Amino acid sequence: MKIFIVGGAGYIGSHMVKIAHRANYQVITLDNLSTGHKDSVLFGKFEFCDILDRERLDKLFKLYNPDIVMHFSAYSIVEESVIDPYKYYRNNVVGTLNLLKTMIDNDCKKFIFSSSAAIFGNPNYIPIDEEHPKRPINPYGKSKLMVEEILKDFESAYDLKYVSFRYFNAAGHDPEGVLREKHDPETHLLPLILQAANGQRDSINIYGNDYDTKDGTCVRDYIYVNDLANIHLKGLEYLNNRNKSSAEFNLGNGNGFSVKEIIQKVKDLTHKDFKVLEKGRRDGDPAVLIASNEKARIELEIGYDFTDIENIIKTLM
Repeated sequence: MKIFIVGGAGYIGSHMVKIAHRANYQVITLDNLSTGHKDSVLFGKFEFCDILDRERLDKLFKLYNPDIVMHFSAYSIVEESVIDPYKYYRNNVVGTLNLLKTMIDNDCKKFIFSSSAAIFGNPNYIPIDEEHPKRPINPYGKSKLMVEEILKDFESAYDLKYVSFRYFNAAGHDPEGVLREKHDPETHLLPLILQAANGQRDSINIYGNDYDTKDGTCVRDYIYVNDLANIHLKGLEYLNNRNKSSAEFNLGNGNGFSVKEIIQKVKDLTHKDFKVLEKGRRDGDPAVLIASNEKARIELEIGYDFTDIENIIKTLM
């Protein structure tokens, strides 16, 4: 089976490329390298492509004739989406529309979409299941929800089958040490804290200490990046079952940790102290996001290699 992994040069995408290759899938990475890195694509073929370029997309679909597309090619920084929503709607919505239309035109009708917990906004209840009301509070989350609605219409009109995975917080590194996060600038909390512990940064910032949480800081659910990639293989199996309909799944560990708790766990594991600065809240940050993964556990029969935050942190050290 041939898989187009769109955005396969990025953090999650590159881990997906490695795991799909080792599962004996024929992998072709499409990436415009705006945030990804070509040297992170360790397996299969690489094709430079921007999802806004319909002509290039069509040529590659005709060249390779993929069986399925995995889409990781979104901008994903919440604060940036508030400052520059045009960038997010153009790439995340218009670009995905281009990709989907090219798939339909080339009779490729299986799609795995990287969605986000950001579609839910401030939760009404915890943990967040798939039926939770969807009221995103930032353009990033809105762009992801727009695509989920588009997917429903494409299934109805064009018989596209899809799985939409709503990530909570992907974290950790390849356990073999081959792949690591290379965000520039880095925006993810765990690698930022490790940089502070290793002396690569002067301090770590906490954005908001007055949320309605146990210690006033935001609470998030972290899922190990390799577990996330392996769940995508379960998504492939799901789509290959002709009796299955399209579906959405929330992906997280089901446990939440505050920013202050994560900082303390890094200090405990590294035996290093570092400066912590408290700043004001950032626009678009919900107080608590914790997933219910019951649906994925039952319907996809998923499992996790790492279910505790300490083991995830250790992969970053």
